[in-house]
Amino acid sequence: MGIIKKSWQKFKKFQGRYIVMLIVVAIILDIIIEALARHSVIASMVFVFGHPLVAICNISLIFAVLSLAMFFKKRCFATAILSLVWLALGITNGVILVNRMTPFTTKDLDNLKDGLSIVGNYFSIKTLIIVIVSVIAAIVLGIIIYRKSPRMSQKPDYKKVITTVVIAIGMAFGCVNVGMNTGILDTFFYNLAYAYADNGVPYCFVITATKSGVDKPADYSEEMIQNILSTDELGKDKIYTPGKDDNLDVAHKPNVIFLQLESFIDPTSVNSVKFNKDPIPNYRKLMKEYPSGYLTVPACGAGTANVEFEVMTGMSVKNFGPGEYPYKTVLKDNTVECAPYDMKQLGYSTHAIHNHRGAFYFRNKVFANMGFNTFTCLEYMNNVVKTPKNWAKDEILIGQITDALKSTTRPDYIYTISVQGHGRYPTEKVLEDPEIVVTDYQDEEQRWAYEYYANQVYEMDTFVKDLTGELSKFDEDVVLVMYGDHLPALDMKEYEMKNNSLYDTQYIVWSNFGLEGEDEDLMAYQLNAEVMKRLGISVGVMPKFHQNHHHSDTYLDDMKALTYDMLYGKQYIYGQTNPYKPTNLKMGVKRIKIKKIVRVGDKCFIKGENFTEFSKISLNGEPLKTVYLGPTLLQLNEDVDPAEAPRMKVSQVEKNKEILSTTE
Repeated sequence: MGIIKKSWQKFKKFQGRYIVMLIVVAIILDIIIEALARHSVIASMVFVFGHPLVAICNISLIFAVLSLAMFFKKRCFATAILSLVWLALGITNGVILVNRMTPFTTKDLDNLKDGLSIVGNYFSIKTLIIVIVSVIAAIVLGIIIYRKSPRMSQKPDYKKVITTVVIAIGMAFGCVNVGMNTGILDTFFYNLAYAYADNGVPYCFVITATKSGVDKPADYSEEMIQNILSTDELGKDKIYTPGKDDNLDVAHKPNVIFLQLESFIDPTSVNSVKFNKDPIPNYRKLMKEYPSGYLTVPACGAGTANVEFEVMTGMSVKNFGPGEYPYKTVLKDNTVECAPYDMKQLGYSTHAIHNHRGAFYFRNKVFANMGFNTFTCLEYMNNVVKTPKNWAKDEILIGQITDALKSTTRPDYIYTISVQGHGRYPTEKVLEDPEIVVTDYQDEEQRWAYEYYANQVYEMDTFVKDLTGELSKFDEDVVLVMYGDHLPALDMKEYEMKNNSLYDTQYIVWSNFGLEGEDEDLMAYQLNAEVMKRLGISVGVMPKFHQNHHHSDTYLDDMKALTYDMLYGKQYIYGQTNPYKPTNLKMGVKRIKIKKIVRVGDKCFIKGENFTEFSKISLNGEPLKTVYLGPTLLQLNEDVDPAEAPRMKVSQVEKNKEILSTTE
């Protein structure tokens, strides 16, 4: 007892009071962070004190970071700065949760450039000004604290400091490990929003930083991978070779179009809101007339790119790190077998279309690693009409789809991503004379948000009617697969939904030639394989797997193993050699041409074809000041040596100044 008492006295003399203060600060910070996440101080207190073991794990992580302040002479200042780091996490997460259902993760830092590019769509000028002023105020406060903070009279005893910090970090990791091993903390997040709510913000945020990619299966081996599919599917060598192990003798090869509708659901499926009339009469009619069903998607309120990843690859993003976007990680530098590559085996030309920025989620680079021949994005579209929240309306996609269909003599595979239904949805009256009126609601903010959303969906529904009408007249067979990518960011609860799910949208398999099929509920990663099965197509590893093994007892484990092998492992399924090479992705279906460069007085003009508002005259790879006068005429708006004129080109430049393509 004497030794313990003596050690405690030394501890108190060293920095006991300061450590106690750090623990108190950590508790306060945890309560604030959870209050910002739950938008309620009471809910935060209930969580922290109602789940003490979970709270201890989160507080220990905060304390471990705060303990680093002991290395500095100005400990109060260092503590304040480290506290601000945690507060910044809490504030950022709280703001994000106002506008989407997915919490803030470390993967969002990878998406920072994309996030900044659409910040104006989410936040008003007033809100942005408040944020900027708050940042400036925080910097000023930091300077004041630094100047006023007392300085220790002597250097810290670094041996004792290091020992204390190591103990603090060790305790944090120990608490987390015990929590994970005992089930107090979740180790896999089926839903990020629920995970943050159940496990706390600090723990979940840290976990998103430590886990990425797909875990290696415990029994991973060549034999294991090659035994997932049968010899009938792979051949006697048990290796998949594109083309060789596929039945390419498909008699009927219709054009295949996937249409992913942004935040599109049936608004009447929300019990707490009612409308003056049906917002989706056309879609509802098509669901009755054509094969359809619920589609379970891996996102809610956000995550468009992950839904399209699942649909095209047949892989589940739940096998990746929490909050991870494969577009932002593994697919930036690696090809992946998916629907475009598979369809090319059958002679299809492959196109991607999106009425938003081409560089968003790195699509202008990733789509080359997914087998697309062309990618037509917003920067290659003219006469784009915008919503009041500045998103492109979907009606523009009809012409883009028909242009892609007419661009080749071969059958076409087209993956189209819409954007009109995108949030944020205003909580004040925006539409003066709306077609859809909310007649029953819980509060005024909900009323205006749902009214705005329902009217965007109503216009998207009209777009679906116009598109199917146009395709029904097309002189080639067409299959159109339509579905919503996820629920809108309207703070929905499961109990408010008629089907008690936040992850079910609805799909339709429409055709202009009477393709038959039964109604069936599917997972997003099963949709492509099911559509191909109805067309008599079984090409590619994942389509074969889903078509033939979805009733297997080891179905999910085998899918994860194949995903690991194809993207992170030794690629045993391909004989340890990736057969897929990046395509020479052409931006835009219509070629942008320069026909003539002319001078009129002191002005220089370029005449050509298919210019858009994003077309810039460029010289030596640098965009110049350009005035868009129309799809056939651009004006140079800066002085350039006339002798340089023959070397001028036209580049498509997106809003963040990235050049997407340049004329030859």
